[in-house]
Amino acid sequence: MRFPSRLKAGLALALLAASIIPSAAYNVDEIGSFYIGGYPVTLAGLPEQEIKIPGGTPIKVDPNGDYHTGQMYVQFVKLANPTAKYPLLLWHTGGITGASWETKPDGKPGWMQFFLKAGHSVYVSDAVERGRATFSRPEIFKSDPIFRDKRDGWEIFRIGPPGSYRTSPNERRANPGVKFPLDAFDTLQMQMAARWPTTGDATQAAYNALVERVCPCVIVAHGQAGLFAFRASLMIPDKVKGIVAVEPAFAPSANHPEIGRLAKTPHLFVWGDYIDTNPTWIEHVDGLKPYHSALVSKGVPSTWLDLPAEGIKGNTHMPMMDTNSDQVAARVQAWLAKSGLTSQRGETADPAQVVRRTPPRVQRAIAAAARPKSAVASQAPVRRAPDIAGN
Repeated sequence: MRFPSRLKAGLALALLAASIIPSAAYNVDEIGSFYIGGYPVTLAGLPEQEIKIPGGTPIKVDPNGDYHTGQMYVQFVKLANPTAKYPLLLWHTGGITGASWETKPDGKPGWMQFFLKAGHSVYVSDAVERGRATFSRPEIFKSDPIFRDKRDGWEIFRIGPPGSYRTSPNERRANPGVKFPLDAFDTLQMQMAARWPTTGDATQAAYNALVERVCPCVIVAHGQAGLFAFRASLMIPDKVKGIVAVEPAFAPSANHPEIGRLAKTPHLFVWGDYIDTNPTWIEHVDGLKPYHSALVSKGVPSTWLDLPAEGIKGNTHMPMMDTNSDQVAARVQAWLAKSGLTSQRGETADPAQVVRRTPPRVQRAIAAAARPKSAVASQAPVRRAPDIAGN
């Protein structure tokens, strides 16, 4: 059976993804954490405060003094015998922490475990002013914090369509066929963290410092973190060997003068379902298309992975938490292998050879499933979309 070249490449990637079954166990060399980034700051001229402690007597607190701010927390798991060429840096979206990569809200293993089993050492971070990165005095980042309420989590994360959230769980309307475990929605909400609009520069500096310290690496960036990953790659292209942008919210200018430096830094853009019915995400995707096109025009290997177009439907903005999270992760791992970013079997295989080695009956079944859809990883993105200022 003969296939068009684009279909061969798509079939090869689908077959490679299907063949990736992480081992049940892995040997760990070291588990640890560190803080990175930030800068000293001195506060002066602030009035003394009286603090009432429950069960105790009021105490006087002088807020003036020397502090350190703008740091980021990083947890790592280093494998004793990693089979991947590079470690993965997992960067979370806005209004949430690095916990989004660990155990899923339904209690099942998340992407951190998947990629460890697939042979990658992994670094999971809490960005500036999030989670275990700790917090600064309000005089340092002078803006009101932004909190994501349940409506925001339900609708912006596309668990349900716009206008579908209700206080009563029984009255909420989920997207048809959604893969997010609805019974675990409140557990997801427990992970939400305040964020500040004024921490962008400090966050970028901390991420850059992390790249300088632990890379060469591949960055897997979700939502808001996509922009930080793109900028880090433009500033430190020799250290960033690849970027997996999972529904990135924003991108640098398509006219950025340094894009040509990324010719050896393949990019993967991953998009889930229900985007066409969500105005916020339509706007975000439209904002990402020019950067993807600019990468391609400058010779940067850039792949636009539209999951619904490939028959993987029901994914929200949180594919690492959805019930089919391993299926999506396998597609990412297959792309890493195809891009030469891991020593997974088949990373340098000719797609045509992969297809020819597949039994004819399997070829026909996959071709039939793929025919009405766009070929895998098309370079021409469809109208789809992202995350609002800080998703």
